[in-house]
Amino acid sequence: MEFNYQEIIFYATGGLAFFLFGIKYMSEGLQNIAGNKLRQLLEKGTRTPVRGVISGMLVTALIQSSSATTVLTVGLVNSGLMTLRQAIGIILGANIGTTITAYLIGFKLENYSLPILAIGMFLIFFFKNKRLNTIGQILFGFGMLFFGMKTMGAGLKPLKDLPFFINAMTNIENNTMVGVLIGTIFTAIVQSSSATIGILQELAYQGAVSYNQAVPILLGDNIGTTITALLAAIGTSVAARRAALTHCLFNFMGVIIFLPLFMLGILPEIVRLFTDYIYVLLPGFEGTWATLNIKMQLAQTHGVFNISNTLIQLPFVSVLAAIVTKVIPGDDVIIAMEPKYLEPRLLSNPTVALGQAGREVIRMGAIAAEAFQHSINYFFTGLENEAKMVLSLEEVIDNLQKRITDYVVKLSEKRLSLEDSNYAYIYIQAVNDIERVGDHATNIVESTQEKNEQGIRFSMDALTDMRRMVDKTLETFEWAMESMEKNDLDLAKRVIINDDSIDEMEMLFRREHINRLNEGVCNGDAGAIYIDILSNLERIGDHAVNIAQYVLGER
Repeated sequence: MEFNYQEIIFYATGGLAFFLFGIKYMSEGLQNIAGNKLRQLLEKGTRTPVRGVISGMLVTALIQSSSATTVLTVGLVNSGLMTLRQAIGIILGANIGTTITAYLIGFKLENYSLPILAIGMFLIFFFKNKRLNTIGQILFGFGMLFFGMKTMGAGLKPLKDLPFFINAMTNIENNTMVGVLIGTIFTAIVQSSSATIGILQELAYQGAVSYNQAVPILLGDNIGTTITALLAAIGTSVAARRAALTHCLFNFMGVIIFLPLFMLGILPEIVRLFTDYIYVLLPGFEGTWATLNIKMQLAQTHGVFNISNTLIQLPFVSVLAAIVTKVIPGDDVIIAMEPKYLEPRLLSNPTVALGQAGREVIRMGAIAAEAFQHSINYFFTGLENEAKMVLSLEEVIDNLQKRITDYVVKLSEKRLSLEDSNYAYIYIQAVNDIERVGDHATNIVESTQEKNEQGIRFSMDALTDMRRMVDKTLETFEWAMESMEKNDLDLAKRVIINDDSIDEMEMLFRREHINRLNEGVCNGDAGAIYIDILSNLERIGDHAVNIAQYVLGER
């Protein structure tokens, strides 16, 4: 029998491309339509491990990507919005939620992929309503997913007669660890367990893989999918790295538990009993294990594995947390997202409450200074951890701006003395300037990323000048915050003098850099980025002056 290898490769890889694009496009649409509700659901639904499991399951079922949920969870832990124990619950639930995709594939909707694509395209191109466009994106991605499955099916079908493939599958049946390894590696490369399980379902449907050959690969897929979270955790906080490791450890332990059960024939029997006596109670479900197509049988096995694994390991959340804490030592430093000093019960005592608001403003200024320092570290070192810290701190700064403003506005509704009213005004104005310092730190990160992507290098003169201006800018901003904290008028005046020096530096270094451009020492792209960073430094100095002028009563 002759095989058209080119056709097999083209259809299989092209179909996989359609499938991966469909999952990504659909997931992005679902995330867009859900907006911040996903984040809020994760933040609020984690008081107990059980609630965390339910939240993780719901979010993953909504966005159709356990990797996206886990990466979001790692980000929340890194930002200080979530503890490790809370994150573990969500990660357990995400593994259950991701089984929905396998079930959808089991329904064999390939024949309806083109009309679904057409409806999605119609909503995207013929309506200006953003919500309808997003619904169109979801439908288009959904249709593309099944069109990719159909295309892959055409490419994978000949494999069942290919001697090399038959031998490989026979080896898996004889040595289940080979199957687990294949599933792990393939999913780690593709970074989508939904995609690799979808391929597995299609191979089984085409008769190229039997149920017993598919299950070890399926178990390996569950280990491979953890690579996305592990990659996302590189350069994050200790707590975030522990959360990612928990995902890997949880799935790995699940395979250790269930692989021997599969080899002894116990797992298939559990899945059969689960199907015949529990799933049959679901509305719309008809038939038994024997009447399910093999796609649905694999989906069912995937679902039972993840549900059972979660039920088994849920009581041991504290043990999991202890293990990853031992493996990844270090202080679990968490950036406190919420205000420390804004106690609502103190609002009945305006003077005390105003003092607390002042302490929170000073804390916000220290966080902004830290963000600025990390942005500069990123410029000089290129370490991605520094950039991630800036983005995490910026979230804290934005949250504090809103919370402090709301608190002081509520406070201003009370009868305040003239002096307290002035302080309330100063605090509201100051948090806006501090927030802008955080924005400038983010701008520096973005300029640095552009520099790194383009492989731009600056001359030693340029870097020396930059360091001088950075030190003067940081000193000026820290003096401004200190002058506010201590109500030090002399220090506030020194801030204004310092800012004059920053302005002079900005003009001088700009001219010198233009001279280097003319001499060919630096190129045009380097010049634009360098001048942009100088401008951000100068603007930070201006915001420091604004704060000093509030202290002096000049604004």
